[in-house]
Amino acid sequence: MKIINSRVLLILLVAVLLILPGKLALAEEPITIGAPLSTAFLYGWDAERGITLAVEEINAAGGVKVAGTKRPFKVEVIDTRDLEPGVPVSEALLAVEKLILEKKADFIMGGPVRSEAGLAAMDLLSKYKKISILTTGVLTPAYHARVAENYDKYKYLFRITGEAKWIAIGEQIPALLKIGEKFGLNRLYIMIQDVAHARAFGNIFAKVMAQKGWTVIGEPEIYPTGSTDFSMGLLKARREKAQVIIICMDMPESSILLKQWYDMKVPALPFGSIIAAAEQPGFWKASEGKGEYALANVVNAGNAPSNASDWTMKFYDAYAKRWGVEPEGYGTSSSYMAVYVLKEAIEKAGTLDSDAVVTALEKTDMMGVYGRIKFDPKSHQVVPSLDPNEGAVGTIFQWQAGKRVVVFPDSIAMGEIKLPPWMK
Repeated sequence: MKIINSRVLLILLVAVLLILPGKLALAEEPITIGAPLSTAFLYGWDAERGITLAVEEINAAGGVKVAGTKRPFKVEVIDTRDLEPGVPVSEALLAVEKLILEKKADFIMGGPVRSEAGLAAMDLLSKYKKISILTTGVLTPAYHARVAENYDKYKYLFRITGEAKWIAIGEQIPALLKIGEKFGLNRLYIMIQDVAHARAFGNIFAKVMAQKGWTVIGEPEIYPTGSTDFSMGLLKARREKAQVIIICMDMPESSILLKQWYDMKVPALPFGSIIAAAEQPGFWKASEGKGEYALANVVNAGNAPSNASDWTMKFYDAYAKRWGVEPEGYGTSSSYMAVYVLKEAIEKAGTLDSDAVVTALEKTDMMGVYGRIKFDPKSHQVVPSLDPNEGAVGTIFQWQAGKRVVVFPDSIAMGEIKLPPWMK
């Protein structure tokens, strides 16, 4: 009887090994991704969902191969609250340190989200030699400039999204010039949130568009985080005969600005360099269609329907199926891609050692959701392009008849820019 039982147990063991190799692999010690995110805001929750979707897909396929052993990813999220008005940067730093010391995060991914918090976290991440891949927020050019200036100290820090200077000069200004040429527009008004990346955007637009022959109306109009009335600025735009309004605001109250613009029928095209409320698929219904004609930059392709790569719509559909909503805005596709890029780097390095993974990340060259993904070897900024075959491509869409229609860059455009009827 004992012999029979032993044989039965052996047969059962062999069956388990043959049928469930992936699940046995996931019994190995997980690789922990710490995600410091402002989870009550769009750029926090959509990043968490993007990271989670990629982790689920990778784990379902067996995990990450490290020196011959398959290991699963595990995600630990802590709310930094850094997009909330009045929350000090120190709270985000405490969240990052808790992920490292208490949650034993092997890698940091996502945020902190606010530029000021991201910059402040650089020294902390360097101290612990923790590789960080920024996937949402922190659009200030100062971030990757600091990496390039002090590579040995900050070499563990990467950013897989666009940044303010490229978004403005490489994407939005060419789009503005195209609009100006097509419709005969050349008067610009700027409305921004009082945060570092928005101030950078405002200054870049004012300087460069003036050099391009446009009339820039006054100084950028600056609004504190949490502002709820933009009527005075919109009245000024009308009075000064603005034809395009550049908006840079990551606060949800930006929806009020667009509703006021629509109700006042201000004859100027709203163009969001960052306009969080209008990025979300539910914005049309929530605004009762008052977002019609608004342009929004969601930074990376895949955050609105397009054919940037073979992977774009596969990601788009997978996200919609998993979360019951289309990809929601900036930070979604980049957070998803960061997990796959990290997986590839770990497997190439064959270890979780930070220095070895840094070397592997610097050699990244893969096609992803928003085109070719590779990093500048000195600044660790993702290499951008208007051509998805050459680099990470962005997306500017316009709300048209209830849909987010990609209108720029031309390489991935799904439609043409339209003006509101009260401008014609």
